[in-house]
Amino acid sequence: MLVARSAMLLATLAFAAPAGAQLLAHKDLSLATALTIATTASDTCKGQSYRVTVSVVGRNGEALVQLRGDDASPHTLDFSLRKAYTARTFRVGSGEIANRFKQDPAYFAVHVPNTAPSQGALPIKIGEEVIGAVGVSGAPGGDKDEACAKAGIDKVADQLK
Repeated sequence: MLVARSAMLLATLAFAAPAGAQLLAHKDLSLATALTIATTASDTCKGQSYRVTVSVVGRNGEALVQLRGDDASPHTLDFSLRKAYTARTFRVGSGEIANRFKQDPAYFAVHVPNTAPSQGALPIKIGEEVIGAVGVSGAPGGDKDEACAKAGIDKVADQLK
């Protein structure tokens, strides 16, 4: 009898949902959109004779697209991904994290694994919701990397509404 009651109680609890429980509704970057961002960023930098790698990460910081440009240095593959992960993780441009680190060398964010406090990545947002990030590495300066990243985001601005 005790076993039967316990089994019924467990069955009831298994099917009971907390009041107000519901699924999260959000938008994610599609492969096509991520590829457009990456290609535009890469082409923008290539047009200025910069040999770069572009990485686009999704909502959870996972790599969606990486494009290594012709003759881009080997380190740019990892660095562009780390910059993008930084922008996604902290929801601001990676250059902002670099500035905070310059002001306070003990800034906690530089100790977060897989991040890079270096300019060149921007979050991809719908309103204030961050759905990914794009990072660029290889141009002669983070400001130039960031300009290429911005060009990629601007190309799909109509889809980010």
